[in-house]
Amino acid sequence: MDFWLSFLPIIIYVLLIILLIIGIILGIKSIITINKVEKVVDDVNEKVESLNGLFQIVDFTADKLVSITDKVVDGVSALASKLFFRKKKNKEEETENE
Repeated sequence: MDFWLSFLPIIIYVLLIILLIIGIILGIKSIITINKVEKVVDDVNEKVESLNGLFQIVDFTADKLVSITDKVVDGVSALASKLFFRKKKNKEEETENE
């Protein structure tokens, strides 16, 4: 029994030291990995920022095309409404004259 009382704490301490060393190694590796990921994110961020001008041009062009299309649709709908309402007015005048 004396043997186990002196031997088991030594084994537990050795295992705890091994566990502490493994934790330190994993911590260092995770810090290295996080630094690499940060470099990649910074690189991607720089590339996206370099494309901001292109995105602004595309956005401006799309806005202009939408405004032109809206004007054309408004004109066509106004023309169509004039044609249809003119026919109704003509029919109403004919019925009043009769």
